Formats: sequence, structure tokens, C-alpha cells
Amino acid sequence: MSDQPVIVFASFRPAPGREREVEDLLRWMVGHTRAEPGCERYDLYRRKDADEVSLHLFERYRDDEALQAHRASAHYVEYRAKIADMLASPIDVVVLDGLDVAG
Repeated sequence: MSDQPVIVFASFRPAPGREREVEDLLRWMVGHTRAEPGCERYDLYRRKDADEVSLHLFERYRDDEALQAHRASAHYVEYRAKIADMLASPIDVVVLDGLDVAG
């Protein structure tokens, strides 16, 4: 495991008519995840100027251990059990390594 910060970018495309439910669930996750000791950033965005709604989470964890703790948390497990049926397509999750990142 690395002791470098871990960046995650997750994108969500809600199923038609489920946009508000997805946003509400992700906002619920924001509150819970920001309280985790290893979470350094957990920000929710909505794509501008798009024909369909897409929501995006930008996440930063202290290290790999903090990301694993997040994924093992009760709120994460509950969110994952609910979210799949609300989406038009699977969550697009990308874990990134920083190449040139401002401090």
C-alpha cells in the first residue's frame, strides 16, 4: 500500500426520472464521507450545459488505507446497495496517480 494521497473521480448518469434520488443519495454520502478521518476532499459536481444530467464526485484520501476504510464503511455499503438501480449505466470510477499536482 502507498502512503501517497489517492484521488478518485466517479461519474454517475442517473436513469430518467431518478435524477433527484441520485443527487440526494450522493449528497448524503458527502456528509458521511467528509467525516471520515482519512478523507481530505469529497466534492459533488453536476455537469454544466448537458442534455442529460450527470453527477461527479472528486475524492481525495490520505492514502490507500483511507480509501479502503471508506469502501468498508457502513454508509458506503448502504449507498452501493441503493445506487445501481437508480442509474442508466454503471458508475464510471477512475483512481488517479498525480503527475503534477498543486499543493
